[in-house]
Amino acid sequence: MTSPSAGTGGSTSPTAGRVPAPGETLVRVTRTGGFAGRTHTLVVKGDGSWTQLDGEARPKGTGKLSEAGLTGLRTALREADFARLPRIATGGPTIYDGYSYVFVHDGHEVSRDQGSLPASLTKVLDALPPFTGGQDAP
Repeated sequence: MTSPSAGTGGSTSPTAGRVPAPGETLVRVTRTGGFAGRTHTLVVKGDGSWTQLDGEARPKGTGKLSEAGLTGLRTALREADFARLPRIATGGPTIYDGYSYVFVHDGHEVSRDQGSLPASLTKVLDALPPFTGGQDAP
């Protein structure tokens, strides 16, 4: 994790830009809330394989991103520049029954409510497989 002041200086992660090994986690995103108030987590490994986890961290689905999907996700993650994002952002509009997200990538953890998601993190979400349901993935 980074300190709350991370993103304000010029420091970068010691692993920044390193491509994770196939079995290492590329990104982990937890989504909480919505109408039902449920928690779901996606873990995407360096080889594009992914696992959906329920609120008790039990596996609920698996799949693998296509090469194009994995490339798109890596591009979105790189462009999001996690090292420079504030760890927690506030100030967006309240979206009742909206989602809260926690992104973990390259040693950085970033939390956002749906109303305060910058376009760069929306692109990351768009490149991810589904949080629930079938094995459709980009």
